[in-house]
Amino acid sequence: MELLHTDKKNAVLNSMIKIIDRERDAIIKANKQDLDAFDKDDQALYDRLVVNTAKVDGMIQAIKEVRDQEDPVGATISDMTLDTGLQITNKTAPFGTIMIIYESRPDVTIEAAVLAFKANNKILLKGGKEAINSNLILEKCWHEALEENGLSKDWIKLLHLKREETQEFLRNPTEKIDLIVPRGGERLIKFVKDHATCAVLISGRGNNFLYVSKHADWEKAVKVIINAKTDKISGCNALDNVLIDKNISDYEAKVIELQKTLEHVGVSLVVDKKIGQILTNETQIPSEDTWYEEFLAMKLLVAEVDGLEEAIETINKYSGGHSSVIMTEDKAEAGSFMQEIDSAAVYHNASTRFTDGGQMGVGAELAISTDKLHHRGPLGLKQLVTNKYYVFGDGHVRV
Repeated sequence: MELLHTDKKNAVLNSMIKIIDRERDAIIKANKQDLDAFDKDDQALYDRLVVNTAKVDGMIQAIKEVRDQEDPVGATISDMTLDTGLQITNKTAPFGTIMIIYESRPDVTIEAAVLAFKANNKILLKGGKEAINSNLILEKCWHEALEENGLSKDWIKLLHLKREETQEFLRNPTEKIDLIVPRGGERLIKFVKDHATCAVLISGRGNNFLYVSKHADWEKAVKVIINAKTDKISGCNALDNVLIDKNISDYEAKVIELQKTLEHVGVSLVVDKKIGQILTNETQIPSEDTWYEEFLAMKLLVAEVDGLEEAIETINKYSGGHSSVIMTEDKAEAGSFMQEIDSAAVYHNASTRFTDGGQMGVGAELAISTDKLHHRGPLGLKQLVTNKYYVFGDGHVRV
């Protein structure tokens, strides 16, 4: 693969910024076609699909931020000279070709492409059919920016494939793919893992948990719960489950208070049997499968636990490995929770809504990885490279 100079990559991004701003009205018009054809019953997906002036501004800002970040390619990770005289240098290198599969969100067509390109990767974008008109015009913008700077359109391509064609492409790719990032439901992720012929990096379900310890500041806990649940229900970092320690003072009164507060902001509850004895009018968990759900709706599961150990056990059993919170004023307890919880991001007294590249100082992100190889958490520019060893000798042979 050709290694592009940083100036060339940044020139493409400068062109893209101007083109998107120029085509702002056309992009929003194309998006309206997608919105008009969409089933609004799925509010979370609908929210992700919307492109308005603020979203276009966000796309431009994402490109500017990536443009201004240091080029991640060719950075020295380590450099040593061994006793044998061999000099061994480990440097960052592009993956090659990255494929990302995603639903709705046309802004991913910008963020994923700008990150992959700045890291000197080609990218294949497989967006959902619900965003086809939005994605087509954004692809056209990318191609204009590339050609304006003397580069092939092949650097950034939207795959115009139906679902069955995508599945066949995964089984028998017509070009070499080095990494696939599926952003979607469990069925999609399983299919990609079963059929991909290259590395797969999982951006899995949210299904995020918050544990209210007996040492929690209750007002602080309620504030965080409301924000994590209602700030953006379509976000993978939205809250799905709250575990309340039964040993907290005024336990029943606080459970009732939380119910009323959540009801006031339009959040419906599903509760376990123990909480159901207090909140007798709420729907009880219908099956164990509910514990594994990412709701993407104004819905919250609330359950009782008896202490830190049970909370940790419950979260590690059911969560998607995305984000988990402990609300407590006991720093030692928070430390134990954060060390033992198996999630990409663990929080002490803060909302799960911060699990985001921009909020965590990473900048634009390709996805939130719930994998452990090669990276966990927001996949930003620095995470879209692999490494390569450069070994320099002078006729060295191994004996």
